[in-house]
Amino acid sequence: MSSPSSEKPPIPAIQNPRKWHFTWEAQSHSSTLRLLLFNPNAICSTQFTNLKADLFAQQSLLIVSYFEAEAQIEVSLRVPIPRILIDAESPVHFKAFDDHIEVKLVLLLPPDHPLVSDFDSLLDSSKNGLFSNECCPLSLDSDIKKLSAMQEVHFYCRNCSTKLTKDIRIFEEMPSVNWREVADNWFGTCCCSFGGVSEKLVTRYAESYTCAPGVVLLSATSILLCKDDLLGCEFPDVMARQNYDSGLNSTSDSCLSRSALEDEGREGQTVCSENHEKGTNGSHTDVNNLCAGENNLAANQESEGLKLGAAADCLSCTFHTLHTETNKGSINKICTDSEIHIGNCDSQCCSLDRSETSSEEQTFGTNVELLENQKVFLNGHLGSGFMERSSSLSQDIQWIEFSCPQCSCFIGAYPCFKDNVPLDGGVRLFKCYISTCLPVSGSNDIFRNYTLERMFTSQLLECANDELSFRTIVRNLQTKSSVLQIVLLNPNSWCCMGYCLHPLESVAKIVLHPTVKVLHGNEFDARMLEDWVRKNQADEVYMFPSQIKELITILDRANSLSPPSYTRLQGLFLSSLRR
Repeated sequence: MSSPSSEKPPIPAIQNPRKWHFTWEAQSHSSTLRLLLFNPNAICSTQFTNLKADLFAQQSLLIVSYFEAEAQIEVSLRVPIPRILIDAESPVHFKAFDDHIEVKLVLLLPPDHPLVSDFDSLLDSSKNGLFSNECCPLSLDSDIKKLSAMQEVHFYCRNCSTKLTKDIRIFEEMPSVNWREVADNWFGTCCCSFGGVSEKLVTRYAESYTCAPGVVLLSATSILLCKDDLLGCEFPDVMARQNYDSGLNSTSDSCLSRSALEDEGREGQTVCSENHEKGTNGSHTDVNNLCAGENNLAANQESEGLKLGAAADCLSCTFHTLHTETNKGSINKICTDSEIHIGNCDSQCCSLDRSETSSEEQTFGTNVELLENQKVFLNGHLGSGFMERSSSLSQDIQWIEFSCPQCSCFIGAYPCFKDNVPLDGGVRLFKCYISTCLPVSGSNDIFRNYTLERMFTSQLLECANDELSFRTIVRNLQTKSSVLQIVLLNPNSWCCMGYCLHPLESVAKIVLHPTVKVLHGNEFDARMLEDWVRKNQADEVYMFPSQIKELITILDRANSLSPPSYTRLQGLFLSSLRR
């Protein structure tokens, strides 16, 4: 145990700092800051004597010194202290282990305390937020407000600074829900009135889901823009898609044609009508008359909404139509509930007048079938491509890597059939590989804080919260094979790493980064891994091979900056990822 010192730190006579790594660690809701010092070639517990540690709080410096018996020399290690509130009056605790030296300091407040964040904000007000961005976890957002505030935006490759797109002025948020599930939850899956409304809403979404030139759809991890807005890029001709669609059957059993869905609905209505005739009384006629009047009003409102919906092709033009359809669904609910109570049908379906059904079909235009590439949107959007879930994958759709036309670096992807034509007419660019201005990653770059590591970590924590699973398997998006195994240990950790300072080197200002502690492995038996997935109900995500390779490199680098006794646990490698 050593006491803090306020004197000027002495200049050590002998020192070899670049062989020594340091790692500062802190935990949320904990008042301890721990330092791990290690040299891969040193056995600290037997080679070192007279170990001591001196804290110089005003200089943000900690000096750890020891006497090396074999060389008969005294060595001092100068370690910078991260910007955090330390209790300088408390003693410094230290101990030498076989492969590292551990030092513990007492904190006034844990690193995630609100007062610490406010303190950092005050100190960082004159530094354009550079430190605060490092201290705070990455908050994934569509960034629509920031991008819309700019008059025009060009996107650049972060690797070579090449301009990738034309000027973009219109930004919309990408829908992030399962359209069919939401519509069914709202209107029900009845075979008649409400099921019809649900089906029509989903079909209208699918018809309007397209990439328009000059419009960018934003998600948390990527931007979706029309392929015509990309510079220096060529794609297969759309005529190939039309020829491909003409000889292709339905992409999946769930993607039924519009006429088939309505024929099925009419059969259900016929059965219900027979049951109603057997079990209803005279009041049934009055209810049908009431429904007919309400449906005529709904048809007029629907006609006006469709005129607006046909004025544009982009996704944002659909919402007025959806609002009208929702109003119609509320009107039909009065009719449906009454008929269910009166008819007492086995399937609890309602019966609509044939004249109303045919009039409704004529108003909505059900004779227009979806194109083959639009049917895949009936169950929702295709995803961002950055990290896909099993629910968003299809055997008929493949994902193609998209590279920068100048440096050939991987920057995005797009879904397609076997014709390699972008399925929705657009390409997804991942925010971690592009910039919104020059210089790239500068203070004005909206995407400067996005990195593959931090985006993956944020998505990983989101999946863990949604699925209540802390075990994840990362599979190859193209081959579906397992590549990386990850187990979350601590999602609220803070750390920073580096090398000890030279004797005359000025003390660098460092900060604690929010991280998650994980176990990872990429060498395993395939059969045993699948058993592990089933037994532990592990979550499964899919990524491109180049992304997974970069992640493995990041995990291995973090693992190498820890003492050997801290590198493995339960047969997996212990590492950390930036939040």
